[in-house]
Amino acid sequence: MQKEFSRSQRVGELIQRELSDIIRREIYDPGLGMLTISTVTVSSDLKYAKVYITLLGGNRSVAQAIQILNQATGLLRHYLSQRMATRVTPRLEFVHDASIEYGVKLSALIDSAVSPGPEPEKGCPSPPPGS
Repeated sequence: MQKEFSRSQRVGELIQRELSDIIRREIYDPGLGMLTISTVTVSSDLKYAKVYITLLGGNRSVAQAIQILNQATGLLRHYLSQRMATRVTPRLEFVHDASIEYGVKLSALIDSAVSPGPEPEKGCPSPPPGS
């Protein structure tokens, strides 16, 4: 019988919870705005983790925010090792998750395709059917 969740998925969820708390409490940079960790993928040997983030608001671009977080990986990994009860703390790599922006664009495209066209002005006769 196959396991419902693999160990790497459980460790990824734990890293996601703990990192979001660590970043909120320990890294103070008002230019980052609201940072959300959308998902964490962990390698099967639990040595590497990709942290996918979304950024709302703030004064910094996404590239600058990712650069700041990637420079702070040593500190974040240290705090993470104190909170996790695993033998190895994964090396962190922060990546921008563009799925939210992509979803918003798709939703706007669907809304524009579904919405009816402009209504004819009053006083202008509509063309007769079949012409």
